[in-house]
Amino acid sequence: MAGAPRAAADPQVLALAAQLTESSEQDIPLLLLQLKGILNSASLGSEESKKIKQDIYDYDLTRYCLLVLRQDHSRLRGGWATATQLAEILSRCCVGLEVKEDPEEFYKTFLPSAIDNLLVLGRRLQARFIRAMKDEEKQDFLHWFRTVTDAICWLFGGHLQLGVCVLQNDHFLQLLITDDVETAVITMSVLHNILRVNSSVLYQVGEETLHSVLDELVYKLSSTTNPVVGNAATKLLLLVAKFCKQLVKLLTSRYKGLKGLLSKQWTGKGFDGDLSQLLDLLYLEQSNGKGEIQRQHQAACIIQAMWRGFQTRKRLKKLPQAVTTLQRSFRAKREQELQHLKKQKEDEALKLQMKLQRQRAMRHFHERQLALLETIHASQVDKYMEGMEEKSALTIQRFWRGYRARRNFHQQRQSLKEYKAAVVIQRAACKFLEKLRRRRPLSPWKEPKALTDERRLALLQKVDDYIKLHPASQMSEERSKELHMQAQEKLAQFLLRNRLDQRAAQRRETLLAQVNTDVELLMNAPRLAETTEKDLDVFVSRSVPVATKARQSHNTMLKYTHCPWWKKLGDEFTEDDVIPDDALNAELGTLFIGGRKSI
Repeated sequence: MAGAPRAAADPQVLALAAQLTESSEQDIPLLLLQLKGILNSASLGSEESKKIKQDIYDYDLTRYCLLVLRQDHSRLRGGWATATQLAEILSRCCVGLEVKEDPEEFYKTFLPSAIDNLLVLGRRLQARFIRAMKDEEKQDFLHWFRTVTDAICWLFGGHLQLGVCVLQNDHFLQLLITDDVETAVITMSVLHNILRVNSSVLYQVGEETLHSVLDELVYKLSSTTNPVVGNAATKLLLLVAKFCKQLVKLLTSRYKGLKGLLSKQWTGKGFDGDLSQLLDLLYLEQSNGKGEIQRQHQAACIIQAMWRGFQTRKRLKKLPQAVTTLQRSFRAKREQELQHLKKQKEDEALKLQMKLQRQRAMRHFHERQLALLETIHASQVDKYMEGMEEKSALTIQRFWRGYRARRNFHQQRQSLKEYKAAVVIQRAACKFLEKLRRRRPLSPWKEPKALTDERRLALLQKVDDYIKLHPASQMSEERSKELHMQAQEKLAQFLLRNRLDQRAAQRRETLLAQVNTDVELLMNAPRLAETTEKDLDVFVSRSVPVATKARQSHNTMLKYTHCPWWKKLGDEFTEDDVIPDDALNAELGTLFIGGRKSI
């Protein structure tokens, strides 16, 4: 045993150790799988987890796992699945374990042996995966291989010194040297994790191991066209060049055609960013102008390749859309044509059916008419035909009146709709304005401000100052009387013209009312064939008083124009035979019965 067991050991570990001592070799692998549940019972990184791992190591359960991994896995119960789970359990038991008693044996003997056994298991799974024929079997072996490599990564992630052991192990180089794409990519991911966890590992391995790893990476870039392998190898070389500046010179000197290989074969494969960084690092090692020109040429090629790829992808993305649009338009046009043909056929069938119905109805009508004529006496035939014509005429009139009524209704419906809409709008506006009037507060009455004595004196002073600045002109008494007479004369002329204008407006309104009355009477007049003696009284001329009044006004205006100017002043000018306004209104009051306008 690695050390004396502790007094307060975990009961689950103690029970499992007791079962292992009493079990046969065939049952040991299945019993060791219980360690997974024991490890899961405690949270990762806690003190309880560390104590359980220490108990497992103290009771040599980890050594049991190590011994089982060295056996022939095809004979184990559970086969390769059991071996894979034990590899995962072994890596979990070793990470986070701090051995205080005899740590040299654990770090220098046990851990390298565990790495070796895990790599051997991975090598066997890789060989089984390559030889597998069925897809399901290949997927199982690939899953187990990935689990073993994850266990290796977990193990050297917890113990950084194991990275050197992994690189110097011959089984790891055998895993890396394979033509299988999937397992090669997984192995290169393990190498990537090693460099990411411990970047100084390349300085600690031997020159032969380093050259072997680099040779295999460059060989994969030159021997394959798979972009997945190329991407993984390029990332590894870039990581090597970034962490180890001295290895950049080794890459340029040992592999002289590497730059051309990368630029020609792997440009535009989907990882141009990493590729350009690697090429930049390689070109920096070249000090002459040729290297700079090649770098610029490489950059131009990359830009051109990126642009051409972008244009190509853009055209390819638009191609399905264009094809879809073309197909949609073609199908829509074809569907439209089919619908048009279908509608034409339906219309033709309907017309034919209506024609047949009319012919059938006409035939039935003639047959019925002939049958009736046969039963009617010869003297009653003319009377029957007249009755049929009258009925036909009534039917035609009824249909025509119905058509005309419907047409008028459709014409008036829009105007009726507009009228109703206007009424609704007006009603809403009136209600809104009424609400505003109700809400508007009444302005309180304010008493006008009375003039104070000081304000009154100030205003009087302003008036006096204005009179002093603008003195009034002196006018004689004779000049004042003359201006007064002129004003009186102009006022009399204005009053006379105003009276005449009022009478002229009154006459115009009277004539317009008479014209409106005559027009309405003519529009409502019956036809000449239907006119009676009572209707004649309506059209008796009623314009004699109007004509008399017009003639008198005309004579008055003529006399006014021939009279001297002194007769036109004031009331000196009087009209001859002037009819009083009250008499004229009484005479004309009965003119406009039934008219549109009245005075």
